[in-house]
Amino acid sequence: MSKRRPNYLAGFGSLIWLFLVGLPLYVMLVATLQSRADYAANGPLSFPENLTFDNYIKDFNSGFGQYFLNTAIVTVCVVGIVVLLVPPLSYAIVRSRSRLTNTVFRLFLLGLAIPSQAVIVPMFFVMSEAGLYDNLIGVVLPTAAFAMPVCALILSGVMRDITPELYEAMTVDGASPRRVFFQLVLPLSRSGLSTIVVFSALQAWNGFLFPLVLTQSAGTKVITMGLYDFQTEHGVDIPGMLAAVVLSMLPILLVYLFARRALVQGLMGVGGK
Repeated sequence: MSKRRPNYLAGFGSLIWLFLVGLPLYVMLVATLQSRADYAANGPLSFPENLTFDNYIKDFNSGFGQYFLNTAIVTVCVVGIVVLLVPPLSYAIVRSRSRLTNTVFRLFLLGLAIPSQAVIVPMFFVMSEAGLYDNLIGVVLPTAAFAMPVCALILSGVMRDITPELYEAMTVDGASPRRVFFQLVLPLSRSGLSTIVVFSALQAWNGFLFPLVLTQSAGTKVITMGLYDFQTEHGVDIPGMLAAVVLSMLPILLVYLFARRALVQGLMGVGGK
């Protein structure tokens, strides 16, 4: 058997890709470990002579911990709403044969074509009239609403991969639709559930427009709004801001690392096989 020749071009391309990805990460992490004066004097590419974690400590002392907590609350609530409503909705879409269900599903998917920027002004008036302005609930509800169409599309595609024979077998055994949903559909849709959890968590954690328009006070700020605190009329505290960015990345990065395989399978639509 002839040996396969090494692909030097692919290896060279991989090194270039690794350099392009690693350089920004290096600049970001190194900047967080040096003072503002050292960063301004030595530049972004230089390795710090005196490592310090003062930027992380200063971030939490300046109120970033409250922003972190607010973002976590919004994210958990959005994920909870999506996980509570989308699975039964997707199950009804897949199993129902009525025209009404298909029509409702098509209308529901119109949310994919409507950008949040187009409805932000009406949303502001609705939340103000409902007494939810400058309240985290006023951020949670529209964020969950705009995440649900994509999540329903993903999860219904995963549920369609479950073979009809499994449904028929449980029906012959006398299982009710509720039992079929909890004992058959949900266990076989774990990859799709992981996908919608990660997607909705990303939407909530990185949300900017709704917190920008629907909140005002410091007590309701989230991480994306808190990054503005590092920009003043005298300049930008780049090491402090990058330290805040690193802190904001860690939770969602951990979620992705633990659910990446299920996330890919769910997006490919093969979760039920």
